[in-house]
Amino acid sequence: MARKRGGGSRHVLDALRDEILELKLAPGTALDETALAARFGMSRSPIREALIRLSAVGLVQMLPNRSTIVAPLDIATLPRFVEAVDYLQRATARLAARHRTEADIAAMSRAAHDYDALCPTGQALALSEANKVFHMSIANAGGNRYLAQSYERMLDEGRRILHFHFAHVRKSGSEFPLSPEHHLMVSAIAAQDEAEADRLAHNHTRVFEDRIADFMKVTYLEQPGLGEDGA
Repeated sequence: MARKRGGGSRHVLDALRDEILELKLAPGTALDETALAARFGMSRSPIREALIRLSAVGLVQMLPNRSTIVAPLDIATLPRFVEAVDYLQRATARLAARHRTEADIAAMSRAAHDYDALCPTGQALALSEANKVFHMSIANAGGNRYLAQSYERMLDEGRRILHFHFAHVRKSGSEFPLSPEHHLMVSAIAAQDEAEADRLAHNHTRVFEDRIADFMKVTYLEQPGLGEDGA
């Protein structure tokens, strides 16, 4: 059966996005259009279209020499990334508290429960997608599409970072944490309490930062050659 117009690039986009988010395609990996066309059994045009769309959300980087790579992850810039997420998260939460409708609250509540329902499964990719859906339900309720678009890009970039944490949780055998903060944020927004929504959004960022810091600490300590006998 022939693909619908645009269906080829969508298939490539979905496949590459998932592989990038799950770190199956490591940061800095070259994405050769000819090789990808052979892999997916299609011309280079839909491949190019998919790469352009991935570039637009910050997951790939198109270089001046016309080559394309998976966007690097620079741990040194993580504090600036968290700072940007924090500002956007607080702004969107405040706007949502100001402008939310009953339909918006229902969408947020569904998204929060959907995330909780996935926690026992340990499916990292599905969890990061559910987390994004929840936060975008807040951003969309705020009614400012410029902020929402910027926030969505930050969430897409953050999904790779979040995957490190999820992978660590899965490796350690721990349960994926439920997120009571999600439900508290919904309650504050429903009450149109902008200050409380702001405070909870800020605290939620701090939780994200702490979890990544814990992951980095454990990963460093687990590296070979860094024990008592290492030099």
